[in-house]
Amino acid sequence: MGLGAMGYWMARHLADRGFLTTVWNRTDQKATAFARETNATPATSPAELAERVDVVCLCVSADDDVMQLVRAIQPHLRPGQIVIDFSTVSRETALEACGLIRAAGADFLDAPVTGGVEGARNATLAVMVGGDTATLDRVCPLLEAMGNRIVHMGDVGMGQSAKAVNQVLCAGINQAVTEALAFGEHLGLSMEKLIQILSGGAAGNWFLEKRGHTMTQGRFEPGFKLQLHHKDLKICQSMAGQLGAQLPLTDTTETHYRELMATGHGEEDISALYRLKRPAP
Repeated sequence: MGLGAMGYWMARHLADRGFLTTVWNRTDQKATAFARETNATPATSPAELAERVDVVCLCVSADDDVMQLVRAIQPHLRPGQIVIDFSTVSRETALEACGLIRAAGADFLDAPVTGGVEGARNATLAVMVGGDTATLDRVCPLLEAMGNRIVHMGDVGMGQSAKAVNQVLCAGINQAVTEALAFGEHLGLSMEKLIQILSGGAAGNWFLEKRGHTMTQGRFEPGFKLQLHHKDLKICQSMAGQLGAQLPLTDTTETHYRELMATGHGEEDISALYRLKRPAP
């Protein structure tokens, strides 16, 4: 359920391995077209999908979306079924969803992923799983169809806790890479040569390699939408507030994202942060 930028490719890999039987998407046309491509059956509702499958996979944008779908399928679940949520949501949402799923006799895993659209397309996602070990063992072949690193983080909710740490780290990397490349551009360096040499040394990282060239060329096609990372950082800030922890880089990035969203850049890639730092035309 959920055939967006990430879910589309994750479902494709499940289909390629022969696991996928049924799909649902909020936009019917997208599910119908996907079903034609993969010989899956499009479900007319989340409830219909839940009644047809052994494992329900969710990949949607926000906490409210997850809970809406969980409430829709909960009366139609049966003992032995498993619900896997690949969305990035709060730990509290994962625990609430798990309670509803287990009340129906099924089980639940929170399994947020990282690796961007490239990772989803290439089946190289890292999957952070919270939940029962035996349940994870049952669905490992499905996860291995989508990712090359699956790590059991602990009980339900710990997958989302790990993803929160990932999102804080991504915020800091985004700040560092955009600031450094803007500094290089101010210095008059060749961006192509600079990115080439930096990528091979101690400063090399995934974001620099995958987004450095596009951001310095003024292209911000979304691999990870800025407004979605902003949503995730708000979750991180809430978690930190509950713990009394400080996240100054996250706070700065959230403010910058808010500024970019207010000027119409929320649908762009998070590398659009470069807009605030690059030299004026």
